[in-house]
Amino acid sequence: GHSEQMNYNLMADDLAQTLDALNVSKAALLGHSMGGKLAMTFALLYPQRVTKLIAADVAPVAYPPRHNSIFSGLFAVDIANLSSRAQADEQMSAFVKEAGVRQFLLKSLIKEDDKFYWRFNLNALKANYSALTDAPMTTGQYDGPVLFIKGGESDYILPEHKEVINRLFPNAQAKIIQGTGHWLHAEKPAAFTRLVQEFLLR
Repeated sequence: GHSEQMNYNLMADDLAQTLDALNVSKAALLGHSMGGKLAMTFALLYPQRVTKLIAADVAPVAYPPRHNSIFSGLFAVDIANLSSRAQADEQMSAFVKEAGVRQFLLKSLIKEDDKFYWRFNLNALKANYSALTDAPMTTGQYDGPVLFIKGGESDYILPEHKEVINRLFPNAQAKIIQGTGHWLHAEKPAAFTRLVQEFLLR
């Protein structure tokens, strides 16, 4: 369920409860961006429950705000009077120029009983944004196998992040998918899937 409080420790607890409900004692985790920070936090809090960890184009560091235009676009959608997805897309387009990003966001626009709503808690995301851009954790250690996958044209994983990565994840390795940005798994899904499969199956 939705909560007004959002941070990585709380989300890691949610993930632990979900795995418990599914009777999964341990699992390999893969997360992209914010999901990658969640996966890293979970591995640091519950190392015995993680067999392998994959972080896609994100490091365990704080980032400056990068999503102001996306928030503006989402809040520009007149959700109460919306008649179609196309209308929502048009309302967002003044703030979010990339059609692919808008289509990704619109996957979370749900229609039930002739009314639209966002699947995610937009107000809570905005209110807790500083906690979500912050570093997931700065203490603890997960010494299982870890793969960081970087988009070749992305600046989310940088050389200066190597020290904190090695401290928290001493068994980490990195791969780069050239010709991709932050949305590397959507831009080159075959290359991304191949790296994930090679890492998980060896």
